[in-house]
Amino acid sequence: MKKYYEKSGFRLYHGNCLEILSQIPENIFDMIFADPPYYLSNGGFTCHAGKAVNVNKGKWDKSNGIEKDFQFHMDWINACKRALKPNGTIWISGTYHSIYSCGFALQKSDYKILNDIIWFKSNASPNLSCRYFTASHETLLWASKDKKSKHTFNYDLMRNDDWGDDFLKKPDKQMRSVWAIGALKLYEKKFGKHPTQKPLELLKRIILASTNKGDLILDPFTGSSTTGIMANKLGRKFVGVDIESEYLDLSIKRFEDLPKIKKEVSCQ
Repeated sequence: MKKYYEKSGFRLYHGNCLEILSQIPENIFDMIFADPPYYLSNGGFTCHAGKAVNVNKGKWDKSNGIEKDFQFHMDWINACKRALKPNGTIWISGTYHSIYSCGFALQKSDYKILNDIIWFKSNASPNLSCRYFTASHETLLWASKDKKSKHTFNYDLMRNDDWGDDFLKKPDKQMRSVWAIGALKLYEKKFGKHPTQKPLELLKRIILASTNKGDLILDPFTGSSTTGIMANKLGRKFVGVDIESEYLDLSIKRFEDLPKIKKEVSCQ
């Protein structure tokens, strides 16, 4: 298993995540964040910056049918379970196109679902057909390896820290399961962007909630490695896997630019 890139606890692999995970030792990751394909590349259109744009993202996002799509979710979720420490947790991001399949796969694989989080998007794109409600959120599933796991949850930090522009988080109150986190900042797109790139602030909250400094984090669909960028800034180690070398190269550019943007995102 050849590394694509490695520096300062930030490691990337190029290839199919199932093949890479089969070569990784068991029980080594403290946390996994996964943003698997949503299977939306069907020739349709959406709205971006006031214009109609094609939703196609690449071959990796094309559906192979309900049964094959679900089997893929089962396969990678089980591969992640093998690599997750006994007290580790997994986060999965998705829309209604994929998240229910992932949730069912977690249950069939005997994970324990801890929370479902609604990531509210105040700047959601309008619905072009005007026949549906405007989709303005994504769902995050958080699960432990099994019912016996003693998972990490940094409760005091989630309750008492300053969470910036999230107008839903009230001071000195428990953090709820609906998060208002804005879109990508300009500096996050400095070298280009992945079509499903997540904001650094979203990964900051996830990592701070469920890991400690020095922990090892995996992203099996790393894309432009937002997970790894934030993991490194917060003193965690990272392994990322992606099937597209184009996005791994983007990840490397972002990582090597980190010293220049340290002031852009405040970190505990």
